[in-house]
Amino acid sequence: MDETKTTETVNQENNTAEQPERTFTQSEMNAIMGERLAREHAKYADYDDLKAKAAKYDEQEEASKSELQKALEKADALQRQVDQMEKANEVRQIRDKVSAETGVPASMLYGDDEETCKAQAQKIMEFAGKKIFPQVPDGGEVAHVPGGKTRDKFAEWFDDQMKK
Repeated sequence: MDETKTTETVNQENNTAEQPERTFTQSEMNAIMGERLAREHAKYADYDDLKAKAAKYDEQEEASKSELQKALEKADALQRQVDQMEKANEVRQIRDKVSAETGVPASMLYGDDEETCKAQAQKIMEFAGKKIFPQVPDGGEVAHVPGGKTRDKFAEWFDDQMKK
């Protein structure tokens, strides 16, 4: 095996030694370089097309990104509105519950949680002398008015005031 390697090495050295060194003329060098440049240019011949396609893709992605961003912002705004409405509904339910338990009108309560509303109702009841305000369902007029109509009562009062 050592002999084979040695023989091959000697043959290679002899081959290089036997071949004279090749020199090229300027025109041969220009031709060789031209061929290499042509091959390289052929590799990247569609570079401008690819660049244009990439630019269009980037534009479309940017446009869709802005649409997506708009949709996300709109969804966030709607979610905030839903959260606010749920919170307001929860507070209203708490105030109505405390109002039903204590007799204090819900419109007089301003707390956001049940404990606060109950404490406010207690303070209001203490201030009012523990009077419970009547719940009037029809907008302010008591359903059973003793003594007749309001107009008649006013006329009676007015007459009394004029006599004095």
